[in-house]
Amino acid sequence: MHFFDDSLLPEAQQKLVIQVAPYAPGFLATDSDDIPVSMDDQVQKAVDCYNAGATVLHIHVREADGTGSKRLSMFNEMLARLREAVPKMLLQVGGSISFAPETKGDIARWLDMDTRHALAELTPTPDQVTIVVNTNQLNLLELTAADEIAGTSWELPEYRNAYTEMVVEASPSFYLEHLKRLQKAKVQPHFMLLHVHQLETVERLIRRGVFRGPLNLNYVAASGGGAGHNPADMIEFIRRTPDGAVLTIEATMRSVLPMCTMAIAMGQHVRVGIEDNLWGRKGERMTSVQQVEQMVRISRELGREVANGDEAKAIYRIGEHWSGPDETLARLGMPPNRRPGQVGVPVRAAA
Repeated sequence: MHFFDDSLLPEAQQKLVIQVAPYAPGFLATDSDDIPVSMDDQVQKAVDCYNAGATVLHIHVREADGTGSKRLSMFNEMLARLREAVPKMLLQVGGSISFAPETKGDIARWLDMDTRHALAELTPTPDQVTIVVNTNQLNLLELTAADEIAGTSWELPEYRNAYTEMVVEASPSFYLEHLKRLQKAKVQPHFMLLHVHQLETVERLIRRGVFRGPLNLNYVAASGGGAGHNPADMIEFIRRTPDGAVLTIEATMRSVLPMCTMAIAMGQHVRVGIEDNLWGRKGERMTSVQQVEQMVRISRELGREVANGDEAKAIYRIGEHWSGPDETLARLGMPPNRRPGQVGVPVRAAA
């Protein structure tokens, strides 16, 4: 992204879109008083987060016994109820479905590829499904301090091992087919990227006509094997992101607040919620709603307004479907593909 002399001034920035992830598939229901279990409570949590200022809901679902649901029928029920309860909210289904271990001592695993592909068939259709590219280590414990998992299942050796050993499985055979299915179903893919080299893969997908925009993505600074909490890495990722893309910054535990504050100041968007972070001040638990309210206060203190539901959908370009690489590159402000025999850096021809 390019930064001009006025790029840090709020009047030159988009309104802030706040994603919220309140369902916390990595934690047991007993790990926090803020984890909703019943379907009624899960829907009510979405309403509360929307009323606090969040306009994008990152969705996972729990069974009645509190375990993370892997049944797509439960996602269908949740989506139908959310469409009625929060009709202005952008509904984003988490592409992992649920990565929690099935039993104690089991490894945390993303579901098999065929099950994840089935997210393109959800009814009612979500606005987005998140997608990862390139298989990558996702060690959730490497960036987490002992006091940040105090009082949770992550203190137990079997869960520490499960989340230390977790790998995101996303080979080309998966993401090429998944993109095809999502785009055919007119579900917008939302890329969850762990480092800049995955962003490079997305650019190649655009240039080859595999992905046809709009481009919405999260910079996921949350794990060993991916991006950490170094602001220099975040700034480089922002710099490498196409001008016409929409970028959200996501971190983990108490680093969420400083990382998201920097993102707001730089004109980017933010994600909060107990899936990523349980804490406010050191030693004090903070709910998803409180985290949303905190982002609203910070943004308004900086003079940047918060997007409402309709504005968030317009910023994400929900419902737009582009024709191919030429249109996608142009709309994202990227140089066109090189023509045969062309040398130098291709530039877009004058109108």
